[in-house]
Amino acid sequence: MSTGDRDPSSEPPVLEGERVVLRPLREEDVEPLVGILREPSVARWWNPLPDEAAARKAIHDGDMIFTVEVGGDVAGWLSVSEEPDPDFRHAGIDVFLTAERQDRGLGTEAVRLAVAWLIGQRGHHRVTIDPCAENVRAIRCYERVGFRPVGVMREYGRIGDGSLADHLLLDLLADDAGFVRDLRRGR
Repeated sequence: MSTGDRDPSSEPPVLEGERVVLRPLREEDVEPLVGILREPSVARWWNPLPDEAAARKAIHDGDMIFTVEVGGDVAGWLSVSEEPDPDFRHAGIDVFLTAERQDRGLGTEAVRLAVAWLIGQRGHHRVTIDPCAENVRAIRCYERVGFRPVGVMREYGRIGDGSLADHLLLDLLADDAGFVRDLRRGR
Protein backbone atom coordinates (compact mmCIF):
# COMPACT_ATOMS: atom_id res chain seq x y z
CA MET A 1 0.00 0.00 0.00
CA SER A 2 1.45 3.36 -0.88
CA THR A 3 1.26 6.26 1.52
CA GLY A 4 -1.37 7.81 -0.77
CA ASP A 5 -3.65 4.77 -0.28
CA ARG A 6 -3.63 4.90 3.53
CA ASP A 7 -6.78 5.54 5.50
CA PRO A 8 -6.24 9.04 6.97
CA SER A 9 -7.63 7.90 10.35
CA SER A 10 -4.71 5.49 10.64
CA GLU A 11 -2.11 8.17 9.89
CA PRO A 12 0.40 8.21 12.74
CA PRO A 13 1.02 11.43 14.63
CA VAL A 14 4.34 13.21 15.02
CA LEU A 15 6.01 12.00 18.22
CA GLU A 16 8.90 14.10 19.54
CA GLY A 17 11.57 12.96 21.97
CA GLU A 18 14.73 14.66 23.15
CA ARG A 19 16.74 13.69 20.06
CA VAL A 20 14.38 11.62 17.96
CA VAL A 21 11.25 12.55 16.02
CA LEU A 22 8.87 9.89 14.74
CA ARG A 23 6.72 11.25 11.92
CA PRO A 24 4.52 9.76 9.22
CA LEU A 25 6.37 8.28 6.25
CA ARG A 26 6.56 10.59 3.24
CA GLU A 27 7.23 9.46 -0.30
CA GLU A 28 10.55 11.34 -0.34
CA ASP A 29 11.69 9.20 2.64
CA VAL A 30 11.47 5.94 0.70
CA GLU A 31 14.70 6.28 -1.28
CA PRO A 32 16.88 7.07 1.77
CA LEU A 33 15.17 4.28 3.73
CA VAL A 34 15.83 1.78 0.94
CA GLY A 35 19.48 2.84 1.12
CA ILE A 36 19.51 2.23 4.88
CA LEU A 37 17.95 -1.23 4.37
CA ARG A 38 20.91 -2.07 2.13
CA GLU A 39 23.55 -1.06 4.71
CA PRO A 40 25.38 -4.21 5.93
CA SER A 41 24.54 -3.63 9.62
CA VAL A 42 20.84 -3.43 8.73
CA ALA A 43 20.61 -5.84 5.76
CA ARG A 44 22.15 -8.61 7.85
CA TRP A 45 18.97 -8.87 9.94
CA TRP A 46 16.28 -8.26 7.31
CA ASN A 47 14.71 -10.49 4.71
CA PRO A 48 16.79 -10.55 1.55
CA LEU A 49 15.48 -7.81 -0.75
CA PRO A 50 16.26 -8.94 -4.30
CA ASP A 51 15.32 -5.72 -6.06
CA GLU A 52 14.18 -2.13 -5.64
CA ALA A 53 10.48 -3.06 -5.78
CA ALA A 54 10.84 -5.53 -2.90
CA ALA A 55 12.72 -2.96 -0.83
CA ARG A 56 10.07 -0.32 -1.47
CA LYS A 57 7.34 -2.80 -0.51
CA ALA A 58 9.15 -3.58 2.76
CA ILE A 59 9.24 0.14 3.63
CA HIS A 60 5.43 0.30 3.32
CA ASP A 61 4.78 -2.85 5.41
CA GLY A 62 2.69 -2.22 8.52
CA ASP A 63 -0.52 -0.57 9.66
CA MET A 64 1.26 2.69 10.47
CA ILE A 65 4.71 3.69 9.29
CA PHE A 66 6.97 6.25 10.92
CA THR A 67 10.15 7.78 9.60
CA VAL A 68 12.74 8.16 12.35
CA GLU A 69 14.33 11.59 12.15
CA VAL A 70 17.41 12.75 14.02
CA GLY A 71 18.55 16.35 13.60
CA GLY A 72 16.19 16.74 10.63
CA ASP A 73 17.76 13.79 8.78
CA VAL A 74 16.10 10.49 7.87
CA ALA A 75 17.76 8.10 10.31
CA GLY A 76 15.49 5.07 10.17
CA TRP A 77 12.06 3.54 10.08
CA LEU A 78 9.53 2.24 12.59
CA SER A 79 6.45 0.20 11.72
CA VAL A 80 3.40 -0.46 13.89
CA SER A 81 0.97 -3.33 13.37
CA GLU A 82 -2.18 -3.53 15.46
CA GLU A 83 -4.35 -6.55 16.22
CA PRO A 84 -7.90 -5.15 16.47
CA ASP A 85 -9.67 -8.25 17.84
CA PRO A 86 -10.65 -7.19 21.40
CA ASP A 87 -9.84 -10.65 22.77
CA PHE A 88 -6.26 -10.46 21.44
CA ARG A 89 -5.72 -6.71 21.03
CA HIS A 90 -2.08 -5.70 21.05
CA ALA A 91 0.47 -3.93 18.89
CA GLY A 92 3.70 -5.06 17.32
CA ILE A 93 6.57 -2.89 16.21
CA ASP A 94 9.61 -3.20 14.00
CA VAL A 95 12.46 -0.72 13.61
CA PHE A 96 15.77 -0.07 11.91
CA LEU A 97 18.32 2.74 12.09
CA THR A 98 21.13 3.73 9.77
CA ALA A 99 24.55 2.46 10.88
CA GLU A 100 25.83 5.96 11.65
CA ARG A 101 23.03 6.41 14.23
CA GLN A 102 23.37 3.03 15.95
CA ASP A 103 24.86 2.58 19.44
CA ARG A 104 23.84 6.07 20.59
CA GLY A 105 20.57 5.30 22.41
CA LEU A 106 18.52 6.67 19.51
CA GLY A 107 16.84 3.33 18.80
CA THR A 108 15.90 3.04 22.47
CA GLU A 109 14.41 6.53 22.39
CA ALA A 110 12.45 5.80 19.19
CA VAL A 111 11.07 2.53 20.56
CA ARG A 112 10.18 4.17 23.90
CA LEU A 113 8.29 6.96 22.07
CA ALA A 114 6.33 4.44 20.00
CA VAL A 115 5.49 2.23 22.98
CA ALA A 116 4.41 5.19 25.12
CA TRP A 117 2.08 6.30 22.32
CA LEU A 118 0.72 2.80 21.74
CA ILE A 119 -0.07 2.35 25.44
CA GLY A 120 -1.02 5.89 26.36
CA GLN A 121 -2.90 7.01 23.24
CA ARG A 122 -3.87 3.86 21.36
CA GLY A 123 -4.88 1.95 24.49
CA HIS A 124 -2.78 -1.18 24.01
CA HIS A 125 -1.91 -3.21 27.07
CA ARG A 126 0.77 -5.26 25.28
CA VAL A 127 3.41 -4.50 22.64
CA THR A 128 5.58 -7.12 20.93
CA ILE A 129 8.74 -7.17 18.86
CA ASP A 130 10.58 -10.16 17.36
CA PRO A 131 14.22 -9.57 16.36
CA CYS A 132 16.54 -12.25 15.11
CA ALA A 133 17.75 -14.14 18.20
CA GLU A 134 21.37 -13.38 17.25
CA ASN A 135 20.78 -9.61 16.99
CA VAL A 136 22.16 -8.81 20.43
CA ARG A 137 22.30 -5.03 19.79
CA ALA A 138 18.56 -4.90 19.03
CA ILE A 139 17.61 -7.16 21.94
CA ARG A 140 19.55 -4.97 24.39
CA CYS A 141 17.79 -1.89 23.01
CA TYR A 142 14.35 -3.43 23.52
CA GLU A 143 15.20 -4.70 26.99
CA ARG A 144 16.29 -1.16 27.98
CA VAL A 145 12.77 0.00 27.09
CA GLY A 146 11.27 -2.76 29.26
CA PHE A 147 10.59 -5.61 26.82
CA ARG A 148 11.01 -9.09 28.26
CA PRO A 149 11.83 -12.31 26.40
CA VAL A 150 8.82 -14.57 25.92
CA GLY A 151 10.35 -17.36 23.85
CA VAL A 152 12.28 -18.36 20.77
CA MET A 153 10.44 -18.85 17.51
CA ARG A 154 12.53 -21.44 15.69
CA GLU A 155 13.43 -20.80 12.05
CA TYR A 156 10.90 -17.96 12.12
CA GLY A 157 12.10 -15.88 9.20
CA ARG A 158 14.76 -15.32 6.61
CA ILE A 159 17.57 -12.92 7.29
CA GLY A 160 19.95 -11.09 4.97
CA ASP A 161 21.99 -14.11 3.91
CA GLY A 162 18.80 -15.97 2.93
CA SER A 163 18.94 -18.48 5.77
CA LEU A 164 16.08 -19.17 8.15
CA ALA A 165 16.88 -17.82 11.59
CA ASP A 166 15.42 -18.17 15.04
CA HIS A 167 13.77 -15.01 16.34
CA LEU A 168 13.23 -13.95 19.93
CA LEU A 169 9.70 -12.86 20.81
CA LEU A 170 9.74 -10.07 23.37
CA ASP A 171 6.78 -8.27 24.87
CA LEU A 172 6.09 -5.35 27.14
CA LEU A 173 2.93 -5.02 29.21
CA ALA A 174 1.52 -1.65 30.17
CA ASP A 175 1.53 -2.87 33.79
CA ASP A 176 5.25 -3.65 33.77
CA ALA A 177 6.43 -1.52 36.69
CA GLY A 178 9.62 -0.31 35.05
CA PHE A 179 7.92 1.02 31.96
CA VAL A 180 5.08 2.72 33.83
CA ARG A 181 7.59 4.31 36.24
CA ASP A 182 9.71 5.58 33.33
CA LEU A 183 6.63 7.02 31.60
CA ARG A 184 5.80 9.02 34.72
CA ARG A 185 9.35 10.45 34.68
CA GLY A 186 8.98 11.35 31.02
CA ARG A 187 11.59 8.88 29.78
